[in-house]
Amino acid sequence: MAKRGHRPSQASSNRPRFYGRHAVLAALDNPERVVRKIWGTHDALANLDIPSTIPVTFANAADLGRLVPSDAPHQGLVAEVDPLEEMWLGDLLAQGAGDNRPLIVLDQVTDPHNVGAILRSAAAFDALGIVTQDRHAPSETGTLARAAAGTLEQVPWCRVVNLARALEEIAEAGFWRIGLTGHANGTLAEVMGEQRKVALVLGAEGEGMRQNTEAHCDELAKLPISDKVESLNVSNAAAIALYAVTVRG
Repeated sequence: MAKRGHRPSQASSNRPRFYGRHAVLAALDNPERVVRKIWGTHDALANLDIPSTIPVTFANAADLGRLVPSDAPHQGLVAEVDPLEEMWLGDLLAQGAGDNRPLIVLDQVTDPHNVGAILRSAAAFDALGIVTQDRHAPSETGTLARAAAGTLEQVPWCRVVNLARALEEIAEAGFWRIGLTGHANGTLAEVMGEQRKVALVLGAEGEGMRQNTEAHCDELAKLPISDKVESLNVSNAAAIALYAVTVRG
């Protein structure tokens, strides 16, 4: 399960509320996650093995709808949780010292749906983890956890203050840093070459990577998409790039 360094507990009003079966059950299964409360319908709570230390409140679907964003698909389950403890970049890189799992680096990707989807793809392709900025990235929310479909509990997520310095540390750990951008000359397959440890760097929705982030990449690459579309959604691009890294010869 994902582990991170210490973060002080938040007041109850600031704790995220996860909703939906995947997000809530994954949180319960993660020994690193503190679950404070659970609300659920009788049907959704039936046969769930919930520790006796966690308060459980039975509620109808309408009551649960008032605990989460409007029209959120709660599937009869809502949990109030503490954010996971923070992870140091050095600890994350040390976990990948003996293998060639890819790393995802996100430059000011702020949409929780996109970050959640990227976490899901990272889990699917066994990525080492994701690295984001501390300030220009979404926090752990029910929306993000729902989009991640339980993988928020499985994929290490490291937040850093300075992304440029983090990319330097990533290079020192032996990663070849490839920034994905539509104005690159070569495709991802062409620029990967024989590099075995790859860090894929993706920019924000619309704006792309910042210039300083591009300057801290070893190569820039594009995905070979047709001219029928200008660009791909960042989560789609991440999934395709992870697949390309995984299946290369």
